[in-house]
Amino acid sequence: MELKQQDIYVALKLVVLKGEPCSMQRIGEALGMSASRVHDSIHRLIKARLIRKDKAYRPVLANLKEFIVHGIRFAFVPDIGEPTRGMPTASFAPPLNLEFGEASDQAHVWPDPEGEVRGISFSPLHKSAPKAARKDHELYELLAMVDAIRGGRARERKMAIEQLSRRLSAP
Repeated sequence: MELKQQDIYVALKLVVLKGEPCSMQRIGEALGMSASRVHDSIHRLIKARLIRKDKAYRPVLANLKEFIVHGIRFAFVPDIGEPTRGMPTASFAPPLNLEFGEASDQAHVWPDPEGEVRGISFSPLHKSAPKAARKDHELYELLAMVDAIRGGRARERKMAIEQLSRRLSAP
């Protein structure tokens, strides 16, 4: 069994849902994925012990946090490419842009024709992340923090890990 980038994308949406029962169809619609792909992701996440099923699919927060903090930047290395129009991510997106907003570097962006920022392309966990992020601000922030861990510098990773750890701590 091999995790895919889209599996973490689905897991982060489950974090946002906070245990609310939700059909795979509805999750897929929110994420721009088919229900069958969400289903496959759910089963891989269960096998990897990153989520569990009771009345709803719920992230195992400690395991998910450990994987993101210690493994994601090695398992899902982002493709960083050419200048393009897109949606800011990593330290150039909320909430990290408040700390790193004055950076002189060109922003990392998910390529997106509807994007309003010109920057360096940074591959998202899933191609539909920009569209899903526009509809769900909390998901956008989680994805941006994960991207800072995947492809940020040491200081950006450290800040992202601190903020993500707070959000993934059990209530």
